[in-house]
Amino acid sequence: MKTLIQTYTLSNGVKIPKIGFGTWQVPNGDVAYQSVALALKNGYRHIDTAAAYQNEESVGKAIKDSGIPREEIFVTSKLQSHIKTYAGALEAFEKTMEALDIGYLDLYLIHAPWPWNEIGKDCSKGNVLAFKALEKLYNDGRVRAIGVSNFNTKDLDNILEHCAIVPHVNQIGYFIGHNEKETDDYCKAKNILVEAYSPLAIGHLLKNNDIQDMAKKYDVTPAQICIRYCIQKDVAPLPKSTHESRIIENAAVDFEIDAKDMIYLDSINDDPRKW
Repeated sequence: MKTLIQTYTLSNGVKIPKIGFGTWQVPNGDVAYQSVALALKNGYRHIDTAAAYQNEESVGKAIKDSGIPREEIFVTSKLQSHIKTYAGALEAFEKTMEALDIGYLDLYLIHAPWPWNEIGKDCSKGNVLAFKALEKLYNDGRVRAIGVSNFNTKDLDNILEHCAIVPHVNQIGYFIGHNEKETDDYCKAKNILVEAYSPLAIGHLLKNNDIQDMAKKYDVTPAQICIRYCIQKDVAPLPKSTHESRIIENAAVDFEIDAKDMIYLDSINDDPRKW
């Protein structure tokens, strides 16, 4: 079975495609519409967006215009990171649903544990309030799964201590040389699926000599090595591109990296701060 149509099963039984299509930094309008349309045309069934990306309208239109039954497409959006109240989260969700206009969400995430302009700020109480709003949306059947993004183990402990539902997903920056082992191990122990945004390290890893050499060994591209690495770590990568050839390439990962080479990739320390 092609990896693109394989799924993981979340802790609540909901199935999520192993490879998603990311839309971060893809501008609203024709670019976002066409990139999502191309992804769907080429077999992707997992589309990831966010209110902060400001492209939900075009993403939703591409989904509706695809002709693919809604229930066959897994759609994620995210609560903006500065919204840390119960009422604010519910209001923001309604705006997201109005923009997407696709009936329901498959996954709704708190985008970050702190506002992006105040990274590291302690928003423990606000995160609990926001997640309780997500719990209401889940219990009301508005979303099929809920979770968080950019949460570390301390942030997750806070949710588990004060909320009724264990997040189904934690979406984090995850790639070769930065595999967030502590957070990943924590999530696996709690049956929280890890999603990997920026699995290519915003393109940085494509220039890594070790990854280039391994790509030659397997007769694939460096991007395919990076994406396959995530899959073999039981993580769901979310590559993005606006070019059809790369959209197709990023999903063509039906090969196996052997165990010794996975260990070698684990050892790569390509500091992401070089970006």
